[in-house]
Amino acid sequence: MGLEAFLHDLHFDIDKIQPPDWEVDWADAPLAYKLYRGLPVVPLSPEVPLTLGERKAYVKPDLRGIGHFLWYVYGITQFSPSVHAQDSAEQAVGPTQLYRRFVPSGGALYPNECYVYLKMEDLPVGVYHYDVAHHRLVLLREGDFDSYLTRALGNRCDVSACFGTVFVSTMFWKNFFKYNNFAYRLQGLDAGVLIGQLLEVAKRFGFASGVYFQFLDRAVNHLLGLSEQEESVYAVIPLAVEPSITWFADGNDGDGNLSAAELCRELTPVQHDHYVRSRRVKKYPLLIKLNKASMLESTGSFREIPEERNLNSDEGQAVALPNVDRLSYDLVSVCRKRYSPGMDFVLGKVSQLQLATLLKETAASFSYRNDLDGTHENPESRVTLYGCLYGVEGIPDGAYHYDSAAHALKRVNLGDHRHRLQQGMSLHNVNLFQVPLCLHVAGDRDHLKTALGYRGYRIQQMEAGMFVQRLLLTASAIGMGGHPLLGFDASLCDEIYKMALRGKTSLIQIPVGPYRLGSRWAGSLHG
Repeated sequence: MGLEAFLHDLHFDIDKIQPPDWEVDWADAPLAYKLYRGLPVVPLSPEVPLTLGERKAYVKPDLRGIGHFLWYVYGITQFSPSVHAQDSAEQAVGPTQLYRRFVPSGGALYPNECYVYLKMEDLPVGVYHYDVAHHRLVLLREGDFDSYLTRALGNRCDVSACFGTVFVSTMFWKNFFKYNNFAYRLQGLDAGVLIGQLLEVAKRFGFASGVYFQFLDRAVNHLLGLSEQEESVYAVIPLAVEPSITWFADGNDGDGNLSAAELCRELTPVQHDHYVRSRRVKKYPLLIKLNKASMLESTGSFREIPEERNLNSDEGQAVALPNVDRLSYDLVSVCRKRYSPGMDFVLGKVSQLQLATLLKETAASFSYRNDLDGTHENPESRVTLYGCLYGVEGIPDGAYHYDSAAHALKRVNLGDHRHRLQQGMSLHNVNLFQVPLCLHVAGDRDHLKTALGYRGYRIQQMEAGMFVQRLLLTASAIGMGGHPLLGFDASLCDEIYKMALRGKTSLIQIPVGPYRLGSRWAGSLHG
């Protein structure tokens, strides 16, 4: 199958990319976290702070602080026993233990890993893996890699002015074992929700950050010692305590068009032993092929995306929303309350004030520094929000587009669309007739491939995931639950919203609304 056809079917016709005889071997499932063996380790403090408000002052962290930061970003926060596989359509597989984190993940499989390059007084300078199972750092390479990493980012970031850099990677097998080729779509979204959480936590710790989607892949993977047949870095996020550093320079700093191969030759290869538990790892050639096609081999291929204003002139009457202030909330409390209701949604009234707060806070909190926008001020977001509303106070039932600049809803298609949306679900694990807000994150129908090639697809999925995490946190802060879903008919949703006219498509579906906590046993892990 060609890559163009694969990405089309991955979005619009999932059955074409899945083997009809695919069976999940739960007895040989991989761990949801990577375990390195035989390397130096640095324990991190388990006594994490129990509240996190946004800090105004920027303070360089110590080892204790970086441990708290990493735990709130991606640490194991809860465990719960289960006697069933994750999807209700599958058979029971015997007792299992689910280890959850503050970010959602398809099937609680967490295909992403976190690595950090740290420069702190109470820690050897070097590259580490965050071992979530033991809440500790594992040393992969000791040394100062400022120059190497600066050039891997195309001389666009002053890495020497940063105290650390986070690398978000994807391990292909960790959710391919269950979802087969559909894992490729999930991996980008999961990476996105992790990055979204990281940026929100960074604000609470007073860290300035910038997201680099473009870098020399082979050079960065080489630095970490990753095998590209099983894992690859998706995003690089430098962290600083001084927000005014140079984040996105033009890169013309004397190196010219630097290649990944040239940079890799500067470092001796390293290969570390790690444990995944699976005895038989099946092949995933399409994922490897797409990852290879998405790689950037030279800094000359880095680019920004020109800003294009979408005036949405074909959309209907605007419905003004109440003016609301930005939310201020304790991130710890909101993360602990965040809940994916599934069948626990309870249809209840949603006020215009609640809806206005949800939409405005989500859109406002999504603004972040990144190398696609560069130094542009207030760029238009590449992902946007649509929603099918039912029973919202003072707003006619129907499909709307949220115009964040005007803080208004644009009418697209009036009426109750719950029946069609329910029909479009491939797995009926949410009763949409109990949901007042069925929201859809949308993006360009070509998945940014025209501007960024195959790398554009995974960047779009990551940005959608980042938006989803902001939406889920905001919903939790105002007492509602959100349940991200990929088992929906994108073509049907695009038709409801008339997205083809604007060259957009639905990327992910998130029912949002009141809920009643279902019966389950779970234990929290915190200091």
